[in-house]
Amino acid sequence: MIISASRRTDIPCFYSEWLMNRIRKGFCYVPNPLYPTQKTNPVSLKPEDVEIIVFWTRDPEPLIKYLPELDRLGYRYYFQYTLLGYPSEIDSKSPSLGQAIKTFCKLSDRIGKEKVIWRYDPILFSTITDYQWHRRQIKRIANRLKSKTERLVISFIDPYRKTIRRLKEETKNNFRLLPGAFDPESYKELAGWIAKEMRKIDVEVVTCSESADLSSYGIGKGKCIDDELISRILGRKIIYKKDPAQRDLCGCTTSKDIGATNTCILGCKYCYAIDNTEVALKNFKEHDVDYPSMVKWYPVEAL
Repeated sequence: MIISASRRTDIPCFYSEWLMNRIRKGFCYVPNPLYPTQKTNPVSLKPEDVEIIVFWTRDPEPLIKYLPELDRLGYRYYFQYTLLGYPSEIDSKSPSLGQAIKTFCKLSDRIGKEKVIWRYDPILFSTITDYQWHRRQIKRIANRLKSKTERLVISFIDPYRKTIRRLKEETKNNFRLLPGAFDPESYKELAGWIAKEMRKIDVEVVTCSESADLSSYGIGKGKCIDDELISRILGRKIIYKKDPAQRDLCGCTTSKDIGATNTCILGCKYCYAIDNTEVALKNFKEHDVDYPSMVKWYPVEAL
């Protein structure tokens, strides 16, 4: 079984102590995102049942201290590391770009560059992040990540209703999306430039759940939970089917996500896993590192 930790929230940043307690216990419970009080079966986190853990994060620093323990217990893992450096109008609580790059390099040196995937995701064109801004930003980050990663994942902002609602909220500096911001065709020129720049530092570029065909630029359709990469890390071939629970455009291999929605407190305006930032903050403050599920949504008798 492949464990995803997690598309729904930043477990390494905010819930690493909870995760390690559950690993020591050997199981956790995962709320059904649509019916959170519904009883579910426990998810085994025992080393013999977990082939690999895929971590998704913007700041893995709180988890890094636990990596030696994960290694001793025999777990294998890799990281999907989002590194954008957007202005505070868009990403209000993400780590500073300098700190995020420093942590990225630290993690890469610790576990190997093939296990730390750089995500520049999602790309959005706005009055404060236009085409030229992205070129400068990507170049700035790429210059610091030479020899620290082998793959860059890109995607373009999707028009989720909750995303559109947040992006229309008032901000300073008169922030607003540019025309065509939700049209993948608008980003093709930038994608071509990215591919050219990444070839200079020997970094593969792939997309995440994108309809646009960028193969003419040498950009393929990626799998964030990638059976081919996992096979290389494990040193043996694994065969998994495409995850039917994900979007049609998603190529990810089947996995079990152990995160809970409405628990991340970074406040990114384009986030699709948060319905209400106040609920997310409440869930974070009330989470119990010793509880079997990330948040106490279950009736007692369900556990």
